[in-house]
Amino acid sequence: GGITLKPSSFTPVTDQGVRSRFALEARDQIRVCDLAPMMSEAFENFNTAFRGAPEGPWLYVNERPMTLARWPNADTANGGWARFSEVVDTGLPDPNAADPKRRTARPGSFVFDDNRPKRWNINEGVWLLGYWTHDWSDEVIRVAAYDPEEKVLSLAAPHNYGILGGTWGNAERRFFAMNAMEELDAPGEWYLDRLNKRLYVYPEGAWANASIVLATQNEPFVRADGVQHVQFVNLTFECGHGDGLVIRNAEGVEIAGCSIQNLAGSGISIHGKDNTVRSCNLFHLGATGISLDGGDRRTLNPARNRAINNHIHHYGLFTRTYAPGIRANGCGQIAQNNLIHDAPHNAVLYGGNEHLFERNEIHHVVMETGDAGAFYSGRDWTSQGNILRHNYIHDLGSGDAKHVNTMGIYLDDCDSGETLEGNVFYRAGRAIMIGGGRDNIVRNNLVVDCPIGLHLDSRGMTWKQWNNPDHPSWMLEKKAEALNYKNPPWSERYPRLAAIMDESPREPLNNSILQNVFVDCARNVFDFDGNVKKLIAKIEIKDNLAVNTVGANGVANAGEYEGLKSLSGTEENPIDLGFADQGAQDFSLRKEARLSKELPSFQAIPFEKIGLFKDNYRESLEP
Repeated sequence: GGITLKPSSFTPVTDQGVRSRFALEARDQIRVCDLAPMMSEAFENFNTAFRGAPEGPWLYVNERPMTLARWPNADTANGGWARFSEVVDTGLPDPNAADPKRRTARPGSFVFDDNRPKRWNINEGVWLLGYWTHDWSDEVIRVAAYDPEEKVLSLAAPHNYGILGGTWGNAERRFFAMNAMEELDAPGEWYLDRLNKRLYVYPEGAWANASIVLATQNEPFVRADGVQHVQFVNLTFECGHGDGLVIRNAEGVEIAGCSIQNLAGSGISIHGKDNTVRSCNLFHLGATGISLDGGDRRTLNPARNRAINNHIHHYGLFTRTYAPGIRANGCGQIAQNNLIHDAPHNAVLYGGNEHLFERNEIHHVVMETGDAGAFYSGRDWTSQGNILRHNYIHDLGSGDAKHVNTMGIYLDDCDSGETLEGNVFYRAGRAIMIGGGRDNIVRNNLVVDCPIGLHLDSRGMTWKQWNNPDHPSWMLEKKAEALNYKNPPWSERYPRLAAIMDESPREPLNNSILQNVFVDCARNVFDFDGNVKKLIAKIEIKDNLAVNTVGANGVANAGEYEGLKSLSGTEENPIDLGFADQGAQDFSLRKEARLSKELPSFQAIPFEKIGLFKDNYRESLEP
């Protein structure tokens, strides 16, 4: 999906005017390639503000995406972010302002107590990728000006939520600068002089034999519409500035044993029924890994599209939020035995009905975002009948430690009617979060070393957004009415939903918390707000076990709730529940494990069956 460049076409920079813009220690390391002889069309500049991939092209060396010249560098002690906490103008509209200009959204500005922007050629174009207010909303915005006396950075376009417009989580905001020639100062970085068509690179490693591709193709590699029973087997799609495969209105299509890598867009998008993505590797993607859609929500007719045994990692490189490893919508999608890791935001993002997410291993996701979950769904009563079973979710990003706003499974904003069964959470922040929803079943899960085991709140009772026309993304009853939820097949499949408006619809009723084991949840086993505690008789809590292996912190909630048994050991006599090897993250149970005796109703989780498995397709791929 691009043009191959020879290492020999890159030469030392001799233009003194250009050399003077580089850091002294980098000048002799940087190489330049004149693209004019091979690129007749002009390079478009970046938009003033955007989410996702910028205007192409993008550079890939040795099958890895290179870093557009940036500051701070990604490997710095601060994690590659510059930070600020004082805003000059949020840019949010004030309908009551005397100045008419302030009644509409406008570009914001903030105090940045660092003189680094003085180095940049702002007129040439420097962009900032920032989490400007919320840790789940990123946007790239061009710098309009920098005042070195007042130390104020002004942006060239408004951000939807304003600059420091108020957020749950860390009040300090963060960004990094990109596309600044002056910041081409580290191996693996590059910069494109779009006007003069000169490509600058700071090589890393052995350059003489490097594989260099400038990805220019904006269209998908494969676009298919209305096809049936077509196979894509053992193919590699790489180095494009768009998507990989976009399959629409398809039936019986199989993508197997393929590598989809180094793309600015998403890997595979499938809509239709009975299609399969099997044993593929998807990585270094700008957006989503695999998207599954299809089926009929009104009739609850399932699509049965499958994502099975895929390795999805290092995605969301450009679209850093809401670009998951697997996205599922519609009715009846299936995701089994996938390994998903290394991403800034969600692993699995879903909406709709009757999906099955089973035996997937997920780790090192939600690594730079907050108020986010490895599994995420929300703001919809009708997203019912989904099953999340026997997944292993571990080692997630820390988020904001004060709020523990990284979640393993996040049922947000009154999401209801889900089944979470037999999942294992290890070092996963707030393991299970139910944000005001009802009729959810949380059964036979194992939660280990997570600050909060299970959160349940009553936001439907307290938030003004609930069913409020002023907040159209909510409108929970209207969404249900659009699916004719009081009549078959909905009323037969989801009878509790059909009766919701007659059963205190704002209350988080009839959630079931059964047979779960919580080990070393240092802050809280159950994190319930005041309204939930008042409604506790309408929430089924039965046969749960809370364990503090060495007794260092006590067991929060121990004895507070009927249906939560507690055990506490000591440093000298720690409790051994009988995991095969917790240090090696093997949470299968040994024979005669103490856990089976303390909680006989707990069913052993088939831990050995979680994650990737070998088949003929996967044998041919790199691990």
